[in-house]
Amino acid sequence: MAANTQVASITGGKAFCGDGFKQMDIHVSDSRFADAPGTGAEVDARGCIVIPGLVDIHFHGSAGADMSDGDLEGLHRMGAYEASRGVTAMCPATMTLSFEQLSGAMAAAAGYEPADDEADLVGINLEGPFISPSKVGAQNPEHVRAADADEFKKLQELSGGLIKLVDIAPEEPGAGAFIEELSDEVRISVAHTCAGYDAAKDAFQKGARHLTHLFNAMDPMHHRNPGPIPAAAERDDVTAEIIADGVHIHPSMVRLAFNLFGDDRMILVSDTLRAAGLEDGTYDLGGQDVTVRGPEARIENGALAGSVSDLMRCFTVAVKDMDIPLASAVKAASVNPARAIGLEDEYGSLEAGHVADAVLLNEDTLEVRQVILRGRSLL
Repeated sequence: MAANTQVASITGGKAFCGDGFKQMDIHVSDSRFADAPGTGAEVDARGCIVIPGLVDIHFHGSAGADMSDGDLEGLHRMGAYEASRGVTAMCPATMTLSFEQLSGAMAAAAGYEPADDEADLVGINLEGPFISPSKVGAQNPEHVRAADADEFKKLQELSGGLIKLVDIAPEEPGAGAFIEELSDEVRISVAHTCAGYDAAKDAFQKGARHLTHLFNAMDPMHHRNPGPIPAAAERDDVTAEIIADGVHIHPSMVRLAFNLFGDDRMILVSDTLRAAGLEDGTYDLGGQDVTVRGPEARIENGALAGSVSDLMRCFTVAVKDMDIPLASAVKAASVNPARAIGLEDEYGSLEAGHVADAVLLNEDTLEVRQVILRGRSLL
């Protein structure tokens, strides 16, 4: 099938149905899934599983571009790469930078309109700058600062309301007041934090509802000093994201996380850098050099600096190498992230009324065979 062909039906495949798969036809009318087929071509999905387009709510860049560049052309390169990999809705993340640099990133995102072969930009993840100076990871410590509701509101206005996630270290000065003031306006995530169990529990009670890249940039679980992870797991309304690239987290810990939180609350993210989709080499991340060798990306001090495995690759690794059930991985890469940023009525589902984003995967290898983007064929 030629690229950019309008699709009317996807037939013969095993379609994701919330908790499993069944043989069924999926209908499309214009850019939405529908109860009956509209005008267009029929896509033969025999030998494939059909899943919703993936939703990545935490990645910094790909194809040589980075959200923090504040470059509209770069966002378009990212959108094209992500869509080609079955990531049809993207919520890219900024770094810990100056207000001026973040302002440029917000303005660029506000001006993004996807081309026919580009993913929708459905939100922004403000990963920095309101983090702990002791848990910066690959973030730039020069720009770490206290949580500031006024600064957030200015950035939100520049973005046109696109900020869907904001990260915060709840133990830092001003964090509690920030959470109480803004938790009804944006999803607040505990991240890059030294918070113990009590501080994290208090943050969730105040309104934080998310945990950024589980196990990374936070204190580990200990039987006498449990840290933030059990505080999040104890609440049914808190989601947790994890980088299942095979580098950041041991497979047993990924399985533990799914068992601890359940597959309705786990979210797969890629945390990719601009190097995703490119060759090994040295790349920039928030003003710091990052060296990429194979699947690893590290800054000068040896710390991991994000990933080079896009979300579809993380999804495949989770299923093939980590024994995460296929249906659970689909939920974690599409349904759950869409719900976490308040877009479950638009994305992350094959049900009628949702944006017609779907990915056909080889039933045996999980390789991408076709992407349907807003009701039109992509590959």
